Amino acid sequence: MKLLLATHNQHKKEEFSKMIPSEYELLSFDDFNIHDEIEETGRTFAENAKIKSDFGFLKTKIPCFADDSGLVIESLNGEPGIYSSRYAGTGNSSDNINKVLEKLNGIKNRSAYFISVISFTTEKGNFIFEGKIHGEILTQIQGEDGFGYDPIFKPNNYSISFAEMTPNQKNEISHRAVAFDKFNNFLKNNSLK
Repeated sequence: MKLLLATHNQHKKEEFSKMIPSEYELLSFDDFNIHDEIEETGRTFAENAKIKSDFGFLKTKIPCFADDSGLVIESLNGEPGIYSSRYAGTGNSSDNINKVLEKLNGIKNRSAYFISVISFTTEKGNFIFEGKIHGEILTQIQGEDGFGYDPIFKPNNYSISFAEMTPNQKNEISHRAVAFDKFNNFLKNNSLK
């Protein structure tokens, strides 16, 4: 069985390939030479994920899933939110992190959560799966691994950031893992044919 992940991002493909059931072959846009830039015009993570999974399914007719995920910071009124990957306007993770740290300078409430929404589009329709992990924003970068905001996010009940965890540790508890567990259960219990 083939599944299409609506992305050009190799990090995402590698992370997801470790999570899907072994009977599925994970493909990405690169496998089909799809280079279109999909405009994420939605106002929520779910809307943006659905735009991407619908696009992939329409292009290839292969069941397609997409995730839209980001960081939501309470004291910044939900920023960076759906703009997480382009928060600083440069597309650079370090710039995004620096912008968050600057905006939170001197602010005591550092509560935040990562959210991941997976949208899955097949000929049977569209299905949405959501995962969240709550934590706090650190005052400085900690750790080398991970990507995005991982070096400044410490999940509740942990003393280390996402970027200090092994990939396996992170994959067990992350927002993406929570959403993916729901998605995997759906794949196991529903025929795609």
